[in-house]
Amino acid sequence: MLTSVDVRSDHGGLLNLPLEEVTEGFIIQEITGLDPVKANIVSSSFARMDGEQYQASRREKRNIVITLGLEPDWSMSTVRQLRKRLYDFFMPKSGVNLTFNMDDDDSVNIDGKIESFDAPLFAKEPTATISILCLDPDFYEESSITVNGNSVSDLSTQTITYDGTVETGILFRLLVNATISSFSVINTPPDGVVRKMDFSATLNSGDVLEFSSVAGAKRVTLIRNGSSSSLLYALSPYSDWINLFPGDNQFRVSVSGVTIPFTVQYTNKYGGL
Repeated sequence: MLTSVDVRSDHGGLLNLPLEEVTEGFIIQEITGLDPVKANIVSSSFARMDGEQYQASRREKRNIVITLGLEPDWSMSTVRQLRKRLYDFFMPKSGVNLTFNMDDDDSVNIDGKIESFDAPLFAKEPTATISILCLDPDFYEESSITVNGNSVSDLSTQTITYDGTVETGILFRLLVNATISSFSVINTPPDGVVRKMDFSATLNSGDVLEFSSVAGAKRVTLIRNGSSSSLLYALSPYSDWINLFPGDNQFRVSVSGVTIPFTVQYTNKYGGL
């Protein structure tokens, strides 16, 4: 159950808004836009074929609307002063980070931009209605998870159980301890469709190979003798960028002849609260 919302402004201010009680003159009356957002489905029609054929899909941005009641302590503040206090956090076009705290689960974060702030001056019951557009519609847990493993030469896998509700990118690190010329990273999520990344480049003992499949931050990097360089050219053009999907993912790093340790770092993402 949702217990409170922490609001962080661009300039570092913090406002805590508990549910069901007045704090600093504010009380949350309603929050909308926390359900999964609408998906945009792309399909094509063909002559002599009934219906349409699926092509792709994407989820739209999220619009969170928070309605706050203004309850001043008249001996210390006024409605005008409370409204001005909210301006520090919810001025239109400014950025904001929201943390949703639950009593039965981990806290999650989302970033947004203030679209509008409406607080009628002549109202019997003063309220403020804030519209926030979140271009990335997902909620993120505050801390990441790291899984350790070792490469194999056979078809054995290790299970990575992903607790999020939408797929998430990973930061993979191969901690090279022997000279190799190629390796593959394979993931089979619950849908049974195999995703595979093939690398072909000479790596020496002491190297660290990183790849990130996080949306907006995809890269392949070689760290050698303290220096970093792009190794994107070593990735096969037929490769899939590896993501983790909700449920049990059968993960495998295939290297011939040697055993090399690796780590997988990811953050749980949720499509709705």
